[in-house]
Amino acid sequence: MRQILKSFRGLYFASLMMLIGSGLLSTYLALRLAADKVDSLWVGALMAANYFGLVLGGKIGHRLIARVGHIRAYSACAGIVGAAVLGHGLVDWLPAWLFLRVIVGLGMMCQYMVIESWLNEQAEANKRGVVFSGYMIASYLGLVLGQLILVMHPGLGLELLMLVALCFALCLVPVALTRRIHPAPLHPAPMEPRFFIKRVPQSLSTVLGSGLIVGSFYGLAPLYASQQGLSTEQVGLFMGSCIFAGLVVQWPLGWLSDRYDRALLIRCFAFSLALAALPLAIMQQVPLEVLFIAGFFCSLVQFCLYPLAVAFSNDHVEADRRVSLTAMLLVTYGVGASVGPLVAGVLMKLFGSQMLYAFFSFFALVLVWRIRPKAVTNLHQVDDAPLHHVAMPDSMSSSPLVACLDPRVDEQVVQEQMQNPVNPEDDFNPEAEPASAVETEAETETESEDPDTGREQSFTEARP
Repeated sequence: MRQILKSFRGLYFASLMMLIGSGLLSTYLALRLAADKVDSLWVGALMAANYFGLVLGGKIGHRLIARVGHIRAYSACAGIVGAAVLGHGLVDWLPAWLFLRVIVGLGMMCQYMVIESWLNEQAEANKRGVVFSGYMIASYLGLVLGQLILVMHPGLGLELLMLVALCFALCLVPVALTRRIHPAPLHPAPMEPRFFIKRVPQSLSTVLGSGLIVGSFYGLAPLYASQQGLSTEQVGLFMGSCIFAGLVVQWPLGWLSDRYDRALLIRCFAFSLALAALPLAIMQQVPLEVLFIAGFFCSLVQFCLYPLAVAFSNDHVEADRRVSLTAMLLVTYGVGASVGPLVAGVLMKLFGSQMLYAFFSFFALVLVWRIRPKAVTNLHQVDDAPLHHVAMPDSMSSSPLVACLDPRVDEQVVQEQMQNPVNPEDDFNPEAEPASAVETEAETETESEDPDTGREQSFTEARP
């Protein structure tokens, strides 16, 4: 592990700085608008705009990296994101803030893609899981530290925006100073939405529900805590403890996931989320102790849904389709995370702040209804299922290239599908796909060369 940290410390530091800035910015904007008595609809819209930018960046990032190279793409995006962050302090017009949030999301997605492709290039095949875990820890730790900055600096002045811009400036340093040649650009994996909707519908439902819930949490939980009477320092502690819960639950979740039926676990965790959110959903004024305890347990289970859905879907998809599956899951999550804050923001505006956790409870119950373990036929289950559970970084801090780092995805498949140009004729053709007698997870019957350099090792000395 020490060798891994030494080899990848630059990339981990860059990820840490990015997520500190991103986590702090989201909470700052929510608290700033709450202090200005702005409708919760705008707070939700800002988070939705951020996720829309992330989804958009997943499409644009490949082209940008292929056009100018990894280092230039990363540096340009970090500069643009830093400028967009400071732009929030120059203008108070909320529609302009929506545009700036799209730009921040788009730029950060391109940065994620550069870091993840670089990590994949450097990681040896038998150490990808450890490298991936380090990336996940850096991501979660950055989000937690971003909240704790509010404890040390509770003022909501422009100084916090300067700190966010400072983080995005510092994340440039290890990339800009590298003496290594950066990797070849990766191409987008072919999307096969109709195939995956038929093959893994329950997994996609869980990912969509997770996006609705977690996207709303990041955007509106600071506003909810503020409207409960918490000070800025207490809001930072509340958000930090909730995000920390998402980190600590990943390892016990892996133990459970490898030993018990994953569909049943998803249903149990969804039901647990509905129960944990209920006190916060029905009480207009929540005692501080109850707020922290209930919020922690809600986050403990809500951050389990996405990793379980990823593991469950991989159990029922062949190895040569898992790169496309990862892209499909992240797009589905992004759609949910874009819609969720808008809907929850409207509900909070009309019926009060407690509607945020009522929203969580409702969609958790929808998942309880939607996920039916007995309907899983296992017709397409892979031979070695259940695959080993892998702790996933928060979907706010990963890109479609996260498939490169997932040890469940064969490295050769990544090389074939994402380093060779994609032929549109090779994309999924529903007419060429044989009809499946029974769905795997459902209950019905259906079925350029790099402009800067060539391809060499990059960034660290992970390989001789």
